[in-house]
Amino acid sequence: MTTTTLAVLVPLLPFLGAAAGLLLGRTAPGFVRPLAVLPTLASLVLAVLVAVRQGGGTAVDAHTELTPTGSVPIELALHIDGFAALVAVLVAFVAACVQTYSTGYLRDDPRYPSYAALVSLFTSAMLLVVYSGDLIVLLVGWEVMGICSYFLVGHYWETPEARAASLKAFLVTKLGDVPFLIGLFALATDAGSFRITRVLATVASGGLDHPTVIALLLLAGVAGKSAQFPLHTWLPDAMAGPTPVSALIHAATMVAAGVYFVARLLPVFEASQAAMVVLAVMAAVTMTGSGLAALAQDDIKRVLAYSTIGQLGYMTGALAVGDRGAAVFHLLAHGAFKALLFLAAGVVIHAAGTNSLAAMSRMHGLRDRVPDAYWTMTVALLALAAIPPFSGFFSKESVLGAAEHVTSGRTGHAPVAAGWIVLVAGLLAALLTAAYATRLWLLAFRGRGAEAPDHGRQPLTMTVVLWVLAIPSLAFGGLAYRALPDWFDGRDLTPTLLTSVLGTGLAVVGGLLTYGAWQRTAALAARIPMGAVAAHPAGDAGLVEAEAIATHEPAYGDIAQAFDPADPGRLLLGPLHRHAADGFHLDAVYTALFVRPVQAGARLVRFLDREVLDTYVRGAAALPRLLGSAVRRTQTGNVQTYVSALLAGTVVLAVAVLLVASGA
Repeated sequence: MTTTTLAVLVPLLPFLGAAAGLLLGRTAPGFVRPLAVLPTLASLVLAVLVAVRQGGGTAVDAHTELTPTGSVPIELALHIDGFAALVAVLVAFVAACVQTYSTGYLRDDPRYPSYAALVSLFTSAMLLVVYSGDLIVLLVGWEVMGICSYFLVGHYWETPEARAASLKAFLVTKLGDVPFLIGLFALATDAGSFRITRVLATVASGGLDHPTVIALLLLAGVAGKSAQFPLHTWLPDAMAGPTPVSALIHAATMVAAGVYFVARLLPVFEASQAAMVVLAVMAAVTMTGSGLAALAQDDIKRVLAYSTIGQLGYMTGALAVGDRGAAVFHLLAHGAFKALLFLAAGVVIHAAGTNSLAAMSRMHGLRDRVPDAYWTMTVALLALAAIPPFSGFFSKESVLGAAEHVTSGRTGHAPVAAGWIVLVAGLLAALLTAAYATRLWLLAFRGRGAEAPDHGRQPLTMTVVLWVLAIPSLAFGGLAYRALPDWFDGRDLTPTLLTSVLGTGLAVVGGLLTYGAWQRTAALAARIPMGAVAAHPAGDAGLVEAEAIATHEPAYGDIAQAFDPADPGRLLLGPLHRHAADGFHLDAVYTALFVRPVQAGARLVRFLDREVLDTYVRGAAALPRLLGSAVRRTQTGNVQTYVSALLAGTVVLAVAVLLVASGA
């Protein structure tokens, strides 16, 4: 079987599994789980075979014209280089883990058949984006992912949070997709083709007429899909969906699509120095803002959501300094440990018995109750914090090293300003990442919240998946940074000494500061009489401790008003905590700038429609109605009335004739 045939089957098998799952979900429910897991596993095997055959060498290209357009042709095309081959393996691997995990996590969910089918369709769409060699075909996969995310985020549609989150995710990403579509057409017009290879050839020959405009239009779609500032606000709210969906979206699909798109078309963006600086600023604001917001969240999934936004900022930062190898390296490493973080969080939530108990301030005694989640999540958090030798250290340092190379003038692919912006923001984000990762670990597994009821052991399919994902989270980076350059552009991914020392040092400082703040909160909590907390009806230790300190320790009254003693994040952020917890009020800004004006415009249109247009319509109908009523009154059915009217008319006519004749 040829490589092209294998590549076609990679996205096709999950699609067929989705179709079969939807058709047989009601009539043959016993086939739903095999149809969810087996096609995805088969797709993973085939993706590995395609990667082995491609081997990081010459790209695999195949194409056939889909339909004659009379101008720019649309083609079914494959373009599989080293980037595409490895990213497809990541997508299929994470999807297989999520489908397997979901068989246990959603085993009692009555809507599991539709859920599993949508996950398979989601996977197929992302694989289509990865392998596609034509921008229009890529756009199809891009949009299918958008609608799948809408349905999956709104899986628990009975809750208003899920309904609002699914609608918000759809609308915000569509807001970016409109300029993205315009940018695609502008790019194809300049290049004379939607084929990616021809577009890149046009860029190489200097054939783009409007590179800055095209790049900025495309960046709007990337910001929406990959949750980058300022279109990132949908991702934290999307945590209202099932936790396995969050793992899939954050690790391998949807948000990864924007980064992958820029990596594949990076020469288009490099053609504009202004676009590269804009990309660097976007990455810097995203990294630092999301780190501060993550440090203030209480919901464990929202912490991880802001973490994803920040790590995607690292990837876009690597692209802003012209190193797509570092960006995709971090994409691959992040996919493994972020999937592990979400699925381990799912075990924690599952142990509590309900999705609503994801607040870390209410967690207690989970280390001993879910040891598999404890150990694997510890590995993933160390990878997230970029502590050597975990995978996140090598991939994150490749990004910082690429930025340092630009600042020192050792590479000319990006503006020096972009290098400094990414380097400074990346180092600050390293400090913040370690801080919120440490805080999450302390509150989730050593927290002082209320004891949740024990719901027994987790299904084996869930715990096995955690240990499978722990392997690449621990070992991938150390093995990959030497081999990946042969699959990418050949640029060295070895960590540099300067950025390694700075990045790791700041990560250690962030972790120690958070631990010290946590110890401080423990000292404050120790001053509270035991009965003050035990007697509280809600049993919420964090809130009660603040009240009790103010009541029983007047000297600490100011501290109690400013900080929740159960949360070191409040102590670290101080007055900034309230704003960071609310995402720096961006939703309120968007509501004032966009939502309310649109609603006001809608009310005006409704008024004009009902009170103005409808008035004319009603008036136009009223006149014929009155005339009809008058005519109807003359049709009495009485012969004498008709004869009388005839005679009266005759007399009137005779008088009129006489008057006319006398006048003549």
